Amino acid sequence: MNFTLFITVLITAMTLVAAAYVIAKLVGPRSYNKVKGEPFECGIPTHGSSWIPIHVGYYLFAILFLMFDVETVFLYPWAVVVKEFGAAALFSIGFFLVVLVFGLAYAWRKGALEWK
Repeated sequence: MNFTLFITVLITAMTLVAAAYVIAKLVGPRSYNKVKGEPFECGIPTHGSSWIPIHVGYYLFAILFLMFDVETVFLYPWAVVVKEFGAAALFSIGFFLVVLVFGLAYAWRKGALEWK
């Protein structure tokens, strides 16, 4: 195998990243003060610790959203090529949708979609 192209691309990428970093350090504005080093959110100074526990329901809801949102990403390419593959494509996407519906029903039954 000839790795010349791979090595060339790798060296070019590393050179461009290093050049961008050096140019940013040389040209970028420099103003360091105490206020810039403080945590900042919405213009209001923080009070107390910023490490607070977050309810696991937010994470579960986000994962469920991503799971069912990614479903649409998989449906688009299927819709483009469904005529070429015929019944096999229709069966496979039907199975895919059945699995997702069962997953949604399971999450709904377990109460994962309810805010408590």
